[in-house]
Amino acid sequence: MIQLIGLKHDVKLEIREKLSIIPIRQKRCLEALLEICEEAVILSTCNRTEIYFKSKDEDIVSKIFKALSWDENLIKCVIRYKDEKAVRHLMEVVCGFDSLLLGEDQILGQVRDAYEIAKEIKTNKKELQRLFESSISCGKHFRTKSKISEIPVSSSSMVVKKAIDKGHKRFMVLGYGSVGELTSKYILESKIDRLYIVVRDTQKVNIEDDRAKIIPFYDLDKYYNRVDCIISCTTAPHTVVHLNELPNKRLLLFDLAVPRDIEEIISENHLYEVYDIDMICDIHDANYKRRQELMIKNRYIVDKAIKEYIEWKTVEELAPFIKKIKSNGDDVYKERLETFKHKKKTKDNEKLAELLLKSTSNAYVNRAIDVLKEEHLKGRSQECQDIISRIFQI
Repeated sequence: MIQLIGLKHDVKLEIREKLSIIPIRQKRCLEALLEICEEAVILSTCNRTEIYFKSKDEDIVSKIFKALSWDENLIKCVIRYKDEKAVRHLMEVVCGFDSLLLGEDQILGQVRDAYEIAKEIKTNKKELQRLFESSISCGKHFRTKSKISEIPVSSSSMVVKKAIDKGHKRFMVLGYGSVGELTSKYILESKIDRLYIVVRDTQKVNIEDDRAKIIPFYDLDKYYNRVDCIISCTTAPHTVVHLNELPNKRLLLFDLAVPRDIEEIISENHLYEVYDIDMICDIHDANYKRRQELMIKNRYIVDKAIKEYIEWKTVEELAPFIKKIKSNGDDVYKERLETFKHKKKTKDNEKLAELLLKSTSNAYVNRAIDVLKEEHLKGRSQECQDIISRIFQI
């Protein structure tokens, strides 16, 4: 049974931090999940933590919390979906229907990354592999058909737009993962004076733009005075921006990370205007209604993908029986093949082949007739005739 547990939408940031799974811990968590589940994939972003898994265990949620060393008192903060409901949720997520920023353009890549990590360590097998491949394909098709990507939205685009609208021109971005890279891209597309990108390894970032300067984390506090807007999006498990290091000047700060990068006490100081991820998601842009209309119009793509996966899974449940049918068929032809090998030198081959082919045909035709007679006596002949007609193309 395919299942999902994920954070409820109304869960506060301080709780989401406790149930977040940062990238460096993801593989270890997947390996722990595979001890209790048949398959598992973790989708962890700044706004969601979702675990897709295959299990028939009714007590599996409690076991997952124990495996991940999560506080079991927080089980009330998660939703649990099974089978089609879990499938529908993932399809809606990958197309941006379930995002706080409706139609966001980052989630498809995040779902793909989650799938690739699970694939790398072999925690997604037949059913989850098919589900994630189908959902990624659905997400691509949805974006192509709806053209939603022509009016992109993400937490990165929202904060950069807000900062630019406020007149800020000197930026600092902390971290250069997928979010940091996208944020930097939006900043450099704007009319700004300077961008400082703060990373652990300066050799891993190469930007050919005179306005951008790459600086190491250990020099971070030396550059605070040179900017008026800081956007933090690291994957660190602890805060990286501290009050005692900030200059005595007005600053606009955005925290796109979960767990949070910016020390909570900073928001209490009148010099600093601080937005965490929840506050950012409340900023609706002018294109919200256009995206909403496009998504509603193209929702049929999601419904079609869900239907196709459910049909595949339903047919897949017949796999053991189909295997038996094929094995039975193999036995029939192998028996006659052996007969042919033994008699081909002593009999007329053409007549022998005709006899064996007729024998093979009779093995199934006669059995079908016997079953039809049995079912007729039980009053089920019409259903049986319909099935036999389709098999023998009558």
